[in-house]
Amino acid sequence: MLLDLSLLELKEYVKNLGLPSFRADQIFDALYKAKSLEEISNLSKEIKEKIANYYPKYEILKILESADGTMKMALKLEDGSIVESVLLKYKYGYTVCVSTQVGCRMGCKFCASTIGGLKRNLSAGEILLQVLLFNKIVGGTVKERGVTNVVLMGCGEPLDNYDNVTKFLKLLSSKDGLNISQRNISLSTCGLVDKIKKLADDGFSITLTISLHAPNDETRKKIMPIANAYKISEILNACDYYFSKTGRRVVFEYALIENVNSSAEDMLELSKLLKGRSCHVNLIPLNSVKEQNLNGIPRKEAYRLMNILNEHGISATVRRTMGEDIEGACGQLRNKLGGGK
Repeated sequence: MLLDLSLLELKEYVKNLGLPSFRADQIFDALYKAKSLEEISNLSKEIKEKIANYYPKYEILKILESADGTMKMALKLEDGSIVESVLLKYKYGYTVCVSTQVGCRMGCKFCASTIGGLKRNLSAGEILLQVLLFNKIVGGTVKERGVTNVVLMGCGEPLDNYDNVTKFLKLLSSKDGLNISQRNISLSTCGLVDKIKKLADDGFSITLTISLHAPNDETRKKIMPIANAYKISEILNACDYYFSKTGRRVVFEYALIENVNSSAEDMLELSKLLKGRSCHVNLIPLNSVKEQNLNGIPRKEAYRLMNILNEHGISATVRRTMGEDIEGACGQLRNKLGGGK
């Protein structure tokens, strides 16, 4: 797909077609404006026919809007795969939450994305397409973008699709494209230790977010199968390595699940675990997933637990829940059409 290519790579592609270099600029501009092939007015029919097989083909199946302004898009890709992504509106601008895989093989017990397992990885261009479509929807352009931040927290484990995800990060932060700073990009992982270290070694400086969700390995194994492969101590060592290489503090996500990981004792244990580290904890009252028999806790109780962390020197906040009424909140995205009336 042409969206997988950088501008330099696109110029080489156009050259091999026997076309002048400026045609690459025209195609690149159309791609980043999320134009269909038919909407491009400055390319001849002959040129369109030459690039047709590799031009993005997709269908927006549905866009749902939440009462809080959150938008969820179901996108059907060329092979029939469906992915969901979300647009979140904040005071500072728009954030897009993208999916990186069709489904997920991590098997976390509280997440809708993993139901049915992993279907396939998304290419760099398929991930980028989600951002470009929302940028177009909010009236943004390539140079005056509407989207200011991107989070890789939709369907899939980003580091399980390392090559495509890192190519996407390069495309997203390229000065030729949307030029979104890596400081405005967050990647959430359940803790693939070797890939966390590789991310640092490969020179990336995005915000690393760890889906921790437990203060000890025993509890984590009950809700996250990945805990059988990597101990929390190994993940924390990888986080320390990432911080040493990038200087970026790590964010720990913690979904609060009733009768599983949400007691005062759990918060005290978490405090000891993270003491002395440059980090922040996002407490998230679990968002409901109808197939999973797990419940969240009241937000009032979440704030009480936050105070315990704060009192013990750990920076923590309770994450604002957005888009839950359209199944667009954390842990609710799927690889099929979901939510809505």
